[in-house]
Amino acid sequence: MFLEPSFKGQRSGWIEVICGSMFSGKTEELIRRLKRAKIANQKVQIFKPSKDTRYDIIKVVSHDENTIDSIPVQSSVEIFDHIKDVNVIGIDEAQFFDDNLPEVCQKLAIKGARVIIAGLDMDFKGRPFGPIPNLLAVAEYITKVHAICPHCGNLATHSYRLSAEQDTVLLGEKDKYEPRCRVCYEMGNILDLRLQ
Repeated sequence: MFLEPSFKGQRSGWIEVICGSMFSGKTEELIRRLKRAKIANQKVQIFKPSKDTRYDIIKVVSHDENTIDSIPVQSSVEIFDHIKDVNVIGIDEAQFFDDNLPEVCQKLAIKGARVIIAGLDMDFKGRPFGPIPNLLAVAEYITKVHAICPHCGNLATHSYRLSAEQDTVLLGEKDKYEPRCRVCYEMGNILDLRLQ
């Protein structure tokens, strides 16, 4: 099922996960790490789910419009089809990938790649999102980034959905979501229940 890529120049790899709520700077941090690897003359490849077309069909784009070229893929296993002689692999919006992503990342790391993954750790209902919990379990390095709650100024850890849609995956920006701290997130959900 999985191809066996090989990576020259590295004996062992590892997995880094950057997680947090919406508007917390996950993609910004991913792009920063990947650009630093390029400056160090490391060969870098970046992947994103093909369903993420919010800012660009091809590029990974942060909310503050930093960009880096990427390869859109439909499934995590498809990443193997595009791997060439690389040192560092970036994966954005990991929560939208299938459940094979942790195994794919582990195989890439075993073969010597540094794998850097960014994604939401919780969905809009505050539940663990997609393959992120399993990636957190197998990662060597975890960075949790935070946004600022616009209601109270505390650290925001939740992505509060402003619209009534109930699908777990709903692409959107500030028109659909805002970051909230735990208390403001709960208060908003209680108010939403009263309005129904």
